[in-house]
Amino acid sequence: MVESWVGSMSRLLPRAIREGGHEFTFLTRDLHHYLRSAPEGAAHPLLGARNVITADTNDTEALLPQVERLHAVLGFDGVLTSCDYYLPTVALTAARLGLPGPPPEAVGNACRKDATRRVLADVGVPGPRFAVHEEWSRIAAAAREIGYPLVVKPVDLCAGMFVRRVDDEEQLASCVAALAGFPVNARGQRRAPAVLLEELLDGPEVSVETVSHAGAVQVVGVTDKSVGGAPAFVETGHMFPAALPAGDAEAAEQTALGALKALGLTDGVVAHTEIKLTSAGPRVVEVNPRPAGNRITELIRHVTGVDLAAAFVDVSLGRAPDLRRTDTGLRSAAIGFLVPGTAGTLEALDAGAVRTAPDVLEVQLAEPGRQVKAAGSNNEYLGHVMAGDPDGSGARARVESLLDEVRSGLVIR
Repeated sequence: MVESWVGSMSRLLPRAIREGGHEFTFLTRDLHHYLRSAPEGAAHPLLGARNVITADTNDTEALLPQVERLHAVLGFDGVLTSCDYYLPTVALTAARLGLPGPPPEAVGNACRKDATRRVLADVGVPGPRFAVHEEWSRIAAAAREIGYPLVVKPVDLCAGMFVRRVDDEEQLASCVAALAGFPVNARGQRRAPAVLLEELLDGPEVSVETVSHAGAVQVVGVTDKSVGGAPAFVETGHMFPAALPAGDAEAAEQTALGALKALGLTDGVVAHTEIKLTSAGPRVVEVNPRPAGNRITELIRHVTGVDLAAAFVDVSLGRAPDLRRTDTGLRSAAIGFLVPGTAGTLEALDAGAVRTAPDVLEVQLAEPGRQVKAAGSNNEYLGHVMAGDPDGSGARARVESLLDEVRSGLVIR
């Protein structure tokens, strides 16, 4: 395992490795990044690692020979990560060691939003009109050609960081300046200076969750998404399965499958492909060659019994994943995030009776005393509530009602 997130997948992935009867070696350039807190419980998930090894995971040229030497001693069977910023490194490592995995070029293209746009456009997979430039004069000219309002994006960040709607050139200039002031990502990697401009798409957004093995891509389902925080695009909640007409769900699935095929992500990948259901038909927002975040994998497990973390481990080992569904007693599951709208210090946040309410699956809330800033991405949540519906697609409404109760006890000063 080359690096990881500190969030839920840092717990789910080690658990899936252990429950599959495997062991893992953890490679990191900064162990302290993971020791600042133990996510979701007292036992830190890295305690389950067979080996923890320091390596410069940001220097691929130096890392690959080091991993080859480790491989000669430890005998790895697969390579994986749950962190977007190291997916290309993992693909290169697997290829170097002759282990299962998707082509490095395919992963690299999926992890660069501008490359994804070009690959999909070349084969006619539908997406927004777009332009990619570095110089301000060309950025401004391209924005005028696409037409306001439009969306500004970095090409190599995640979690919605610095993704903004802009309505005029003044707002565009502000966003471009903000991006220029963030030259290095959270893992110490230097960012590309390119700015991606996209046509603003109408309609609801969904994601298609898939598993690829041996050239076949299987759709696990479609998740819907709530977005707020304008002009940012902050994910405020999800429900699985999406409450869509069958035709819309099928169209989203086929568009996602077309994108994965075009990129070459048909083996060894659990993917999370975001689709806008616009008035002109489905359009690809982005393709993520890793399991969905924001606990979507857990929504799926609660409804279908399918464990996408375990599937990720299986395909990373070149094994056929177990995607058989079981009757879990739930027909839908949803999560809602507590998104701060103001900055300050969190003085009070109490779940009250929410934790013991019927159909509640999870409640996680930040502790008082935390410094809070108004959310501009998916990184500023103050917690979440997850609930299920045994009868139909009412999980989203249930979660929103529960979140209203939690918000009544929220105090930020």
